Amino acid sequence: MQGSGYLAIWSDLAPQDETDWAHWITREHAAERVGINGFLACRIFRALGASVNRYFIVYELKDERVVGGPDYLARLNAPTPWSQRIMPRLGNFARGGGRVAASAGTGQGGIVAPLRLDTAPSWDAATLVAELARLDRIIAARLLLTDIAQTSIKTREKGMRSNDGSFVALLLIEGLDEAAVRDALHHLRKTLPAEDHGAIDSLPLYRLAFSLPKRLLPG
Repeated sequence: MQGSGYLAIWSDLAPQDETDWAHWITREHAAERVGINGFLACRIFRALGASVNRYFIVYELKDERVVGGPDYLARLNAPTPWSQRIMPRLGNFARGGGRVAASAGTGQGGIVAPLRLDTAPSWDAATLVAELARLDRIIAARLLLTDIAQTSIKTREKGMRSNDGSFVALLLIEGLDEAAVRDALHHLRKTLPAEDHGAIDSLPLYRLAFSLPKRLLPG
């Protein structure tokens, strides 16, 4: 990941809304976000094997201050007409942004496992992500910590959605294929405390659907 900050978002879509959402995110919203000062890139993933249309989006940020910065907040408080149509349709919405606390590996994988954590990790994050990144066909592993205060700022966009969720930390594992990432999760289950096992066992994997680095924006 570029930069030392991040913003991660999950949402579910009803089948009848998926095409409109896909056009919105790829033809307007991702470019709008990446065009904001401090946003460096966007990647969009779709859940594999889930019974619902679930998407995971990760934005790479210059640093953690971007999440509550004036440029981003101005955009959140002036949603486009298309955004106003889409936002109320997003189900099981969860959002968190902050800093990259530990990172190991080089590059990005096409299959990811984003494990949300509701409590601050008690384990050695640097050691764990380095261990995961050494596994076969794992590209990178990162621990991301959420800035709850900045993530919780009330905005017009936030008010258009109901029951937004968040998380304290995110462990992101990126690999070349499903088997490699599932093996990494199996390894992780043997390493993390028992209270985290349920989240690991129920975690779907996600496949990359779309990416947009800032350098590809027009102009």
